[in-house]
Amino acid sequence: MTLPKEESSSGRNKYNLQVRFVSKLYRFGISLEKTLIDAFDSHIRKQNYQNRSEAIRDLIRNELVKKKWTEGGIVAGVIAMTYNHHKRELVSKMLDIQHDFQELVISTQHIHLTHHNCLEIIAAKGKAVKIEELASKLKALVGVKHVSLSISSTED
Repeated sequence: MTLPKEESSSGRNKYNLQVRFVSKLYRFGISLEKTLIDAFDSHIRKQNYQNRSEAIRDLIRNELVKKKWTEGGIVAGVIAMTYNHHKRELVSKMLDIQHDFQELVISTQHIHLTHHNCLEIIAAKGKAVKIEELASKLKALVGVKHVSLSISSTED
């Protein structure tokens, strides 16, 4: 499908869809079953969206990030992990792994949660598959309690 171009402030595209352009925003209409839009409205209220447009924009962005992730594009990622810092050699092994992936690691933050448990937050940028590999290697270490990976786009 070819997206409409900014040729006028209002009109129809080649699919005979009414399209209005407001600055860099494109307006378009969609048809949905009542049960689907009711469920969507309920969902976006719970998520504190101000309107459907913001929710739909986020859905589109999420799909584009997933596409970039699966196609091996450059992404930004955050690895959050909790671990027992008293586990012998664990911190040393974690640092060695991070140094092995130094081309990805932008920043780390270390937080003391309790006397035994710490939270490490690692900001990374690079190919999604490599960031996943870094997270997997950290997760496999004995003494690591939990690892989560969040991926986002590096583009506007």
